[in-house]
Amino acid sequence: MSLDLAKVVAQVGGMVARLKAGGEERRQRLQQALDTFHDPGCDLSDLARKIAASSGKTTWLVAGLVDGLDRRYKAPPTPADFTVIATDGSHIDVDRHRSNRCYLVNTGSAILDYGASADASLDSLPRLYSEDEDMVISHPGTSRREQPVEGALLGIKRGVEECHRLAELATGSPPETPTLALLDGSLILWGLEAYPDFVTDIMLIKGYLHHFDSMMNLDNSQFAIASYISFPRSNDVVNTLKIALCPQEVVDSDQYCQSCETRECDTVAGVTDRELFSNILEPGERSAIFLSQSSIVRKHYGVHQVHFFYLRVDDEIARAEVPGWVALDEKRLNLAHTLLLDQCRRGHGYPVALAEAHEKAVITGADREQFWQLVESTLTEEHLPSLGSAKSLSKRTRWV
Repeated sequence: MSLDLAKVVAQVGGMVARLKAGGEERRQRLQQALDTFHDPGCDLSDLARKIAASSGKTTWLVAGLVDGLDRRYKAPPTPADFTVIATDGSHIDVDRHRSNRCYLVNTGSAILDYGASADASLDSLPRLYSEDEDMVISHPGTSRREQPVEGALLGIKRGVEECHRLAELATGSPPETPTLALLDGSLILWGLEAYPDFVTDIMLIKGYLHHFDSMMNLDNSQFAIASYISFPRSNDVVNTLKIALCPQEVVDSDQYCQSCETRECDTVAGVTDRELFSNILEPGERSAIFLSQSSIVRKHYGVHQVHFFYLRVDDEIARAEVPGWVALDEKRLNLAHTLLLDQCRRGHGYPVALAEAHEKAVITGADREQFWQLVESTLTEEHLPSLGSAKSLSKRTRWV
């Protein structure tokens, strides 16, 4: 074993001691957040105005208000017959130590029908990319501007493929059957903020959101799409409380925060939305709807602007994200709420359709090695060079 745990024991002990020492201060911050959240004197229209005026001026992401702040909603009755569709993906990245540049995206899917015609369909769709045009995203106006599809950008492409497959399956779902389409993780393609606009145009607008358009336009008024985030670390709603606590009419981090002496917002610093709602929601309840004010969402998502709510499933608080056309349609929103809850209860706290899609998508370490062996052996059979780097060979060779 390369990790000497004996040398880490004291460091872990120190970490735990610091957590215990800060426990009381953390409890006080959580209580302040709860008091602010439930403050009967809070003018929501004034808070909404203040949030709008401060948009883009804070260094932290603030949730927009849609239907209030401290509202709670019980789950509507579950339909007798319904369908849940889910996709998830995994990939094998480009390996620069191998002789051939290629990558593979494996998209798993699950279609679960409940009720009188109960059925299940589980599948995976592996796709190998090796053509020159697959390896880069090129600016449509010039071939001199391009981004290689690998690393983080390949992860984004995988998300687009998951959405594409979900849209294909949703198109084949029975009309007028209550149907929930599920993705794992955020609907916000955060990583695109690091790339040029032409990459965003191709991956997000012509790819990801195009597939959302297809699902929005389905001839089924009982169709909803949502993403599920287990054990979220976000604090958008707590940051809204910071806006409420700040004495400034426009909260501008760069202009006021460094010179602020009272630091009212620090009284809730470090509290997560998950901690807040674990003290508010009862099992099965969801929170009010909130609006993501991510710059990429505000700039590009349009009718698919990401809204979110928190859902209590037994002892866990999860975050569910939905596009605007679901969030602002009561029937679709209620469907997302009740079917998400039903899926979690069937799946011991996690949506069973997503768990099944993940199982079909997962690529193990052994799978990766077998994939590369297949590539190299096929190259050899066709008398093509299959030499890799010395570093790659060294890692695959046992040394005494």
